[in-house]
Amino acid sequence: MNIVIHHNPDCGTSRNVVEIVRAAGYDPVIIEYLKEGWTRGQLLGLFAAASLTPRAALRESKSPARELGLLEPGVSDERILAAMCAVPILVNRPIVCSARGVRLCRPSETVLDLLDRLPPGPFAKEDGALLIDANGQRVMGD
Repeated sequence: MNIVIHHNPDCGTSRNVVEIVRAAGYDPVIIEYLKEGWTRGQLLGLFAAASLTPRAALRESKSPARELGLLEPGVSDERILAAMCAVPILVNRPIVCSARGVRLCRPSETVLDLLDRLPPGPFAKEDGALLIDANGQRVMGD
């Protein structure tokens, strides 16, 4: 199965997703979207496939969204999309594409739903939170 991860290496959640996918035995295509940027069509396709609106995919913290006036009520999807294309950090991440669907993988364990197989256990995120136990079963969060 091919997996594409729209990734920001400076983001812990994004790094966790990459590690989960690799630990499960996949060799994902990594797109560093801060370097590559976005096109309007690309974002529209990803958002439609993930059942997201531009506002739902907008990164509000640690981004210039507030300064650009994008958090105000009534800001159009078109304005948000145009801003995302001009300032790629405005798109929340990571967005993962697989044969099982497209998702904004926050929290990082959301990516497990897109995989045909899980990483061998035990497996933990970089903060130590256990995702897969020693028996290879998913650990459900609180």
